[in-house]
Amino acid sequence: MLDPALLRKDLDSVVRRLASRKVVFAVDEFNALEARRKAVQTETENLQAQRNALAKQIGALKSKGEDASAVMAQVAAIPDALKASADQLELIQAELHAMLMQLPNLPQADVPVGADESGNVEARRWGTPRTFDFAVKDHVDLGGPLGLDFDTGAKLSGSRFSFLKGPVARLHRALAQFMLDTQTREHGYTECYTPYIVSTDTLRGTGQLPKFEADLFAVKKGGQEGEGESLYLIPTAEVTLTNFVRDEIVNAEQLPMRLVAHSPCFRSEAGSYGRDTRGMIRQHQFDKVEMVQIAHPDQSYQQLDEMCSHAENILKKLGLPYRVITLCTGDMGFGAAK
Repeated sequence: MLDPALLRKDLDSVVRRLASRKVVFAVDEFNALEARRKAVQTETENLQAQRNALAKQIGALKSKGEDASAVMAQVAAIPDALKASADQLELIQAELHAMLMQLPNLPQADVPVGADESGNVEARRWGTPRTFDFAVKDHVDLGGPLGLDFDTGAKLSGSRFSFLKGPVARLHRALAQFMLDTQTREHGYTECYTPYIVSTDTLRGTGQLPKFEADLFAVKKGGQEGEGESLYLIPTAEVTLTNFVRDEIVNAEQLPMRLVAHSPCFRSEAGSYGRDTRGMIRQHQFDKVEMVQIAHPDQSYQQLDEMCSHAENILKKLGLPYRVITLCTGDMGFGAAK
């Protein structure tokens, strides 16, 4: 979530940088909430000052043996007024928080400005794509005889699920093992096994909630009735690995933390129906090996470049040509800053 102090200090810059991401910031709504917040805080401070002044006055009257009952009556009314102000301030803060939770991170200054993927910039490439003197099959036709089974997946769970068996299932397991071994043995990551079901606080910690609730799979405990605690299947192990240090103060000596985990990922792909649905594109369930580094802010972009090189190393080992693309402001993910 954006720092409210940044908006109060440099609102014009925030609005301009969000606009480069095609996000229109509700300036009037924010200013109105800020004005209400300031008014309530000022009222609270005045009430507190009045209470302190009256307390001194009571002390002075009593020290002189004079009647302080009238002043004490004034003091007695202040706690109710303070509570009303506190309740009002809590509501305003909740509105501000809800508003800011819908905003993406601000792009760094060196991110190329663009409206969509056409504004992305190629940073580098490795290898040369192979050419063939025969008609190339796609993964659906090639994978079928090897055990890639969409019909069984649909029978068991519905559309956008697959069932792997035989050689393809072994390949799936081998790739995950290969990636985990590479990242732990060669790049110093700690392998983790994390929960696949998480709380709303965990998903808020990485920005999936409230913005992307429609893209999540909600679950209930057996026998749970009514409103119970909201739980969700993870969309990626990035959620659990990042929240590993949520609400904690980490010693600088422990940084950077390099964490890696293999997990299934669950995404409802809300709004994508009818698009790119052949094969394993936009699946509701798929597996991924996720890397996360917890780093000092001053080293964060250096560690990001390092992680990128670790991911590239996997492709190099597999002999897969690739390009590294710098996403423009209009094509960035919600939580991305670069």
